Amino acid sequence: MSKPYVRLDKDNAVVLLVDHQAGLLSLVRDIEPDRFKNNVLALADMAKYFNLPTILTTSFENGPNGPLMPELKELFPDAPYIARPGQINAWDNEDFVKAVKATGKKQLIIAGVVTEVCVAFPALSALEEEFDVFVITDASGTFNAMTRDAAWDRMSNAGAQMMNWFGAACELHRDWRNDVEGLGTLFSNHIPDYRNLMNSYSTLTNKQ
Repeated sequence: MSKPYVRLDKDNAVVLLVDHQAGLLSLVRDIEPDRFKNNVLALADMAKYFNLPTILTTSFENGPNGPLMPELKELFPDAPYIARPGQINAWDNEDFVKAVKATGKKQLIIAGVVTEVCVAFPALSALEEEFDVFVITDASGTFNAMTRDAAWDRMSNAGAQMMNWFGAACELHRDWRNDVEGLGTLFSNHIPDYRNLMNSYSTLTNKQ
């Protein structure tokens, strides 16, 4: 039985960036490295644009998993930063769960590396606690398409919604009239072809 449509609400959402670490990033093979990094930063910029609370976490960063992407630290200098000492499932870390629940938000927008572990485990755990979970598929990565698809199926079957960052941004925004230039700039900064749309729009509006 399909669930009713639960749409993203910018007043009820928190972004969880899980284990986007230098060592783990080298495992991502289901999407090109440059595109993947762009998508992660697009999601981060989306969080900033909509003023969504954002939580950063890493797993065993002093070991082979490595440090967090420095761009994320720079974008969110004041965000909760949970360096998990060993828990593979972020939801097993008390500080992480406390940080999530402290936001008071019930919609979790989650992305991470690798998809079947760092994304799936906390997503499934949060669903058990009746959060609405939205997985940003193109800002999450893993070894290959087979592994990715199995993880997507597992999360979908449990009730998580699979989205890309662009779709999530559109659903959060709801109406172009809220801010054409702001959303258009967000898209243009991460989708080269979208810049053509905005340039065309600017040309037309400047002629009027």
